[in-house]
Amino acid sequence: MHEYIERNKYLNRVKPYVKKSLIKFLVGQRRVGKSYLMFQIMDYVMLLENDANILYINTELNEFDHIKHYQNLYDFVKSKTLSGQTNYLFIDEIQNISEFENALKSFVAEGTYDIYCTGSNADLLSGELSTHLSGRYIEIHVYPLSYKEFLQFHTLTNNSENVHNYLKYGGLPYLKHLPLRDDIVFDYLKNIYQAILFKDIISRFNIRNVDFLERLVLFLAKHTGTVFSAGSIVKFLKSQNIKISVNSVLDYLKYLKTALFISDVSRTDIIGKRIFEVGDKYYFTDLGLRNALAGFSPFDMNLILENAVFNHLIFCDYKVLVGYINDFEIDFVAEKNAEKTYIQVAVRITDERTAEREFGNLLKIKDNFPKIIVTLDEYTGASYEGIRHIPLRVFLTEFE
Repeated sequence: MHEYIERNKYLNRVKPYVKKSLIKFLVGQRRVGKSYLMFQIMDYVMLLENDANILYINTELNEFDHIKHYQNLYDFVKSKTLSGQTNYLFIDEIQNISEFENALKSFVAEGTYDIYCTGSNADLLSGELSTHLSGRYIEIHVYPLSYKEFLQFHTLTNNSENVHNYLKYGGLPYLKHLPLRDDIVFDYLKNIYQAILFKDIISRFNIRNVDFLERLVLFLAKHTGTVFSAGSIVKFLKSQNIKISVNSVLDYLKYLKTALFISDVSRTDIIGKRIFEVGDKYYFTDLGLRNALAGFSPFDMNLILENAVFNHLIFCDYKVLVGYINDFEIDFVAEKNAEKTYIQVAVRITDERTAEREFGNLLKIKDNFPKIIVTLDEYTGASYEGIRHIPLRVFLTEFE
C-alpha cells in the first residue's frame, strides 16, 4: 500500500470503469497529484484482486528512460504480461512516449489489459489518438486541491485565516509537506512554474521567444479575469515597445492552455444565447502559481477572488461562461445538468452603490434560475428579490 491522502472524488469517478475495456486517462496540470491518484487506484485494484499483475511505468523516472517510442512501450509491456488473467497497466505522463496511441490500440484489441494513463497535455486525446481509440477511452480532468481538500491535506479548520491561506498559496498537494510561509511556498511554486514552462511548453513546442512567453504569463497574472483579445494584448505590448504579431500571441496562449496552466472562458449573450467570437477571460489553474508570479496584493483581491470562484466551479464539473445582458457583465454563467446558476463576485458589499451594481446586473436577468453573489464578507446577507449573498468560505465548502 502507498501513503497518500485519498481524493475520493476521482477514485469514485474511476471505480465504475475498473476491469472494463476502456482506457482511463487522468489529465491535469503538472504537480496536481495525478501520480498519487494512480497509486490510489492501484491499491483499490489490489483490494479487489490480491494477486493482480500491476505494471507501472513512470516515463519521468530513469528506470523507464528506454521507453521513448510506442514500440519500446509495446515490447516492455508484453515482456511483463501474464497470460490467462487481467493485466493492470498504469502509465504516468504518457505524452512523453511518441505515437503511444499505436501501442494502446493494440493493447485494447488484445483484451487482456485494464489501462490507466496520466498526462499533462490538454491535446492528449486529440488527433490520431481520438481517431484510433474513438469510443474506447474516458477522460477525467484532475485539478489542484479544492478548499475542502486543502483543509483536509493541511489538517486545518475552516475559518477566514485559512481561506486567506488558500487564496494565497493555492492547491498543489505537495504544499502539505511545507510550512505555509511566503518565502518557502513561493520558492517552491516558482520552481514548479519553471518546470511547466520548460518541460510542457518551451521544449514541447520549440519556443524560441522565451522572453515574450514569460512576459505574456506575467501579463495574464496581472490581468486575471479581464476580458481581452489577442489584438488588445498586442496593442498593450506595443506601448511597452515590444513587437509581436496577433498570430504569435494566439499561438502562445494556446500553448499555455495546452499545458493546462491557464483556462480561457468565452462570453455569451444571455438574451440572444450567442457566443462572442472575440474577447475571452483567462484564469490560472492554480492560484498559488499566479501569486508566485504577480504577487499577492490586496489591490488584486477582486481578481484573485474571481479566479477562486471559477476554479471551484470547474472542480465541481460546471460548464462556465461569462454572461452579458446588453452591456452589463455577469461574472459567471455556470451550467450543469441543464440547470444554470448566475454568479457575481465582489470583494465586499460595503455600500449602496456596490450593492446596486452587483445585485442590479443579476436583476436584469428575467429567467428563474438561481442567482448568487459571492464575497469575502463573513456574514450571510438576506436574499434580495431572490438573489442570495454567500460568503466565499461558505461557497467553497457548500456549493456543489
